[in-house]
Amino acid sequence: MTPLQSEQIVKEIFIEARPETLFSFFTDPDKLVRWMGRQVLLEPKIGGKYRIDINGSDVAMGEYVEIVPYEKIVMAWGWEKSKVVPPGSSTLEFRLTPKDNGTLLVLTHSGLPAEEIPSHQHGWTHYMARIHQLGQGQDPGIDPWSETPMHEN
Repeated sequence: MTPLQSEQIVKEIFIEARPETLFSFFTDPDKLVRWMGRQVLLEPKIGGKYRIDINGSDVAMGEYVEIVPYEKIVMAWGWEKSKVVPPGSSTLEFRLTPKDNGTLLVLTHSGLPAEEIPSHQHGWTHYMARIHQLGQGQDPGIDPWSETPMHEN
């Protein structure tokens, strides 16, 4: 696969929480910062900007593309200092589907260059585990990544 082609990451987890509860984890900065980043600014409306400071060096930025309350959040995603994945250059979708006594959360990250798939796969594995804990009423604690710069994007 050439660097110009893109792939996607898909991650699914079941969380024993209602979609209404989980939806706020993507739109309320006080809740989002409990599972990702150390400083979060959100403007949760179509075209609204977001800025997630992961660790003082790596900052995710973009805008909300689609919001379907309690069902789906789509964001244009990228990194503040990146030439490979600049702000808004990829698409991040969180889909919330009621299931049994909880929610199936499906993350799809598309539009990433092939060489960026492994690092983003690793990152989303880390953050999906944290939102799973938070969604089930546990405290994931301070993100260990919040003090450590990731690779240069």
